[in-house]
Amino acid sequence: MANIVRFEPMREMVRMSDAMDRLFENFYGRGMRDNDLFEAPSVDMYQTENDVVVKASLPGMKADDIQISVVGDVLTLRGETKADEEIKGVSYHIRERRSGIFARSMPLPSAVQADKAKADFENGLLTLTLPKAEETRPKTITVKAK
Repeated sequence: MANIVRFEPMREMVRMSDAMDRLFENFYGRGMRDNDLFEAPSVDMYQTENDVVVKASLPGMKADDIQISVVGDVLTLRGETKADEEIKGVSYHIRERRSGIFARSMPLPSAVQADKAKADFENGLLTLTLPKAEETRPKTITVKAK
């Protein structure tokens, strides 16, 4: 069964802008992006019969620095990584580790029960399990023969 997704022009424009950023980043290198911005985490999202599962890579973060919210059908991950203290009197050859605030919002594939969500954070991997709402779970109907 196919899901019908509402066309949202702004979302498509943001998606196109992100694709163009990746294109220039791959062609010219990482120098094209604003170094003051922290990139949003890489995310995997899948659904089982009863749950929507989200896994986000957040290396170097602490569980206390991560905020998760669900509003309607949108999941938002927010967080902040602190910069290491700058070492005085040295000359950096490479300095790529980023710090700062990030926020990533993504639509959920189905309605969930946010109050029953479970979040685990281990070794920089956030695993968020969101139980699907009862009305969206598949129902089994048994057929009785006469």
